[in-house]
Amino acid sequence: MKAYLGIYTARLEMPWVGSLKEKRALVKPAMERLRSRYPVSAARLAGQDEHGWEVVGFSLLGYDGVWVETVLREAASFIAAQGEFRVTEENWSIEEVSLEDILPQWVR
Repeated sequence: MKAYLGIYTARLEMPWVGSLKEKRALVKPAMERLRSRYPVSAARLAGQDEHGWEVVGFSLLGYDGVWVETVLREAASFIAAQGEFRVTEENWSIEEVSLEDILPQWVR
């Protein structure tokens, strides 16, 4: 039995932001809207103590690789369309994961 793990990371830039509080007010609600709209795990990963940029990421695990990729692409487009920051770098990864060793015997 196999599953697909999709991981997406993005660097968000907002050089016009003057404080960490202002940046958090842009990024945190966007991440909350993302989580409520898409079945992903999302987190702020780096740059929380920097004014002009931050790295965010989200992941998704599913049994259908096409579905995992589609949802990640839609979620990435959603983040980019927020308009409150610019996505300057993106990284994608979709990997096949074997579940044979981690599922209970009765599931197989």
